[in-house]
Amino acid sequence: MSLKLRDLIRQVRSCKTAAEERAVIAKESAMIRTAIKEEQEQYRHRNVAKLLFMHMLGYPTHFGQLECMKLIASPHFPEKRIGYLGMMLLLSEEADVLMLATNSLKNDLNSSNKFVAGLALCTIGNLATADMSRDLAPEVEKHLTSSQPYLRKKACLAFSRCILKCADMMEDYVDKFTTLLKDRSHGVLITVVQLMTQVLLLDAEKNGVGGASVCRSAFLKLVPSLVKLLRNLLSV
Repeated sequence: MSLKLRDLIRQVRSCKTAAEERAVIAKESAMIRTAIKEEQEQYRHRNVAKLLFMHMLGYPTHFGQLECMKLIASPHFPEKRIGYLGMMLLLSEEADVLMLATNSLKNDLNSSNKFVAGLALCTIGNLATADMSRDLAPEVEKHLTSSQPYLRKKACLAFSRCILKCADMMEDYVDKFTTLLKDRSHGVLITVVQLMTQVLLLDAEKNGVGGASVCRSAFLKLVPSLVKLLRNLLSV
């Protein structure tokens, strides 16, 4: 049976040379590969946690990418959390297996548990491709009007990634963005300003700095509100 994460960390720290460390990692990697091959589900979350540690040390961990996909599909939050963390660290947007996560992300965005939905939004904000952005934008949009600031601010950051990958859809949601500037949560205000900045940068690339656009016209009307917010901050 493979080691627990804390035991692996202890063994790595006790190594006196780089060769000893490589031997420990190689042995544990072999054990994890065996567990993956044998579909040892009870150790899956532990193995992905150890792969994250190995990744931090600079060792190859690509063989564990599919295990992350299996963990995010789990109904249990601790396993889902490790799975999403593994996705964000072990995968890049070029990874072929990433498209397998779209359905799980959609399900988790509709979860009644705000922490599960938050994990999905965080992952979209880090990894979403153009295709994923198009597929998941309607689900992310729902959280822009959530009753919980925790989800609204994460949705803003997720949308910032979505429009970066799929700029042609930003005009469809500009009204949602402007509404959020009236939010009472400082966390949401910070993220919506970042989102609006992203929109303006993309708009300038698309239409030129002096060109007219729907986004720019909508945001120009918000200048008095932005000035008022800045004055309130200075008077605190």
